Amino acid sequence: MKRPLPLFPTTLMGSMPRSKEVLSALRKMRRGTIERSDFNELIEMETEKVIKLQEDLGIDIITSGEIGRDNYVSFIADKIGGVEMMSMSEMLDYIDDKQAFETILTTLDVPAISIKNAICVGKLKYKGGIVADELRTMKKFTNKPVKITLPGPYLLTRSMWLPNLSSKFYGSKEELGQDVIKIMKEEIDTLINIGVDVIQFDEPVLTEVVFTDGKPRSFMCAALSERKDPKEELEFASSLIGQIMEYIDRTKTVTSLHVCRGNWSKNESILLTGPYTPLLELFAKVNPDLLTLEFSTPRAGELSSLLSDTRILKNTALGLGVINPRTDEIETIDSILSRVEEAINELPKEKIWLNTDCGFATFSNSPVNILETISGKIRSLTEAASMLRSNYE
Repeated sequence: MKRPLPLFPTTLMGSMPRSKEVLSALRKMRRGTIERSDFNELIEMETEKVIKLQEDLGIDIITSGEIGRDNYVSFIADKIGGVEMMSMSEMLDYIDDKQAFETILTTLDVPAISIKNAICVGKLKYKGGIVADELRTMKKFTNKPVKITLPGPYLLTRSMWLPNLSSKFYGSKEELGQDVIKIMKEEIDTLINIGVDVIQFDEPVLTEVVFTDGKPRSFMCAALSERKDPKEELEFASSLIGQIMEYIDRTKTVTSLHVCRGNWSKNESILLTGPYTPLLELFAKVNPDLLTLEFSTPRAGELSSLLSDTRILKNTALGLGVINPRTDEIETIDSILSRVEEAINELPKEKIWLNTDCGFATFSNSPVNILETISGKIRSLTEAASMLRSNYE
């Protein structure tokens, strides 16, 4: 059963900066020069530190920091059979338009070494756990509610599909998507059996579909797969996400859908811009318990663009992004309170959660912030929540 949460519950989105020791261990794991047991021991120790930081700063729903992940999606290469991690140079061998691909890479403000992708190179097979061990580790170190983060089914399907290679094993991206659904359902069963308070599905590619006018532009290289027009692509995404949301027993855990506009650069001008309006139909159809969205940056548009849909107002809580993970400035409590007051004009206070826009380290070796600044941002978040509870309880 779901555990009770305070008014205006606070949570982070997922990733936190990895230490030098973890980065070294991740490289050694890729080369096979470190024992899995030694790697796991280090990740456990570092995860405990991340959890303690959150608890000390007053976060209500704890996340793992994704410490053992190379990045927020490619890590699945080690977790699912039929998937391999591929570098950009390896992927280039299977790209028809090599010049366009190289152009994408040169325009992205992220080190090329940071970009690796998990690619479908065979029939997918569930190995018994994608993030299950991460959840078990969290539960060792905290009695607070816990949230586990997973790449969403559309992101997984889109990013794994390298047509000239993956088509040897699946007739289409849609066929691959159905095996992704099967594997995710098995993982969800595992997570609920362990005990999880929130399952968050990350689907950042949704904004890439609607805000790039059909041009491939994606930092996770998930734009490489064959594109339909945006309407058809959103219908495909809605079908995959909807199957997962429908499968989950909502009496046992909260389902969250997280959407942002990319989170790899401190340069806001190169990141995607646009309101959530083109995604309202998808949000309403897939019907998560919680929409966890980017709202601290003007690039996300106005709250009214989201809350204009009565179906969302009625059925869904809002994880309101009030902290920008990419900036050096620490948000003031007043700025957070002002954003929340705006939301309260549209939503019942019981349906408002407070969170960062996204994680602090999308790529393990290219974090967007440092721990000192991160701690200050989290402190502003939790102090604002405390003031809101005093005002509204």
